[in-house]
Amino acid sequence: MLPASLRELDAIRDECRMMVNGRAALSAGASALPAPGIDVAADVAILLQLIPAINQRFGVAPEQIAGYDAARKQMLYQLIRRAGGALLGLEVTRTLLAAVAKRAAGRWAGKQALKLVPVLGWAANAAIGFAAMRYVGNSHIDDCYAVCRRMLEQGGVKQ
Repeated sequence: MLPASLRELDAIRDECRMMVNGRAALSAGASALPAPGIDVAADVAILLQLIPAINQRFGVAPEQIAGYDAARKQMLYQLIRRAGGALLGLEVTRTLLAAVAKRAAGRWAGKQALKLVPVLGWAANAAIGFAAMRYVGNSHIDDCYAVCRRMLEQGGVKQ
């Protein structure tokens, strides 16, 4: 269900940011492990759970959108398209995440090279993993927030 007020929307954003920070810490832990590839697999697994959870909290998960009336659904899809949120309102799959991950492939290659440097490389990798996961999660929250706020402003959410 879409947030019915700006106060509710702000509370959802704050709750989701805390969730992202927790998942970013898990990503950092996986990134600190010296074994190559574990961090990428962990990041994909984390995102497969995190993005749908954020969508659900904001009321923009595919199954939620399907239950809205036609006018609200149309307005929501237009706002999503304008926002350009690649993961907003979509079923999040490994294939979709792989497409998103291809854009970050160079960074992941650099992270893998850091695994060859004991201790300092692992610590740097953990910091990069935390920052990257936090960036992806918070960017998605910002997209969801913007779309829901516009829905509120345009009267697409019944109070």
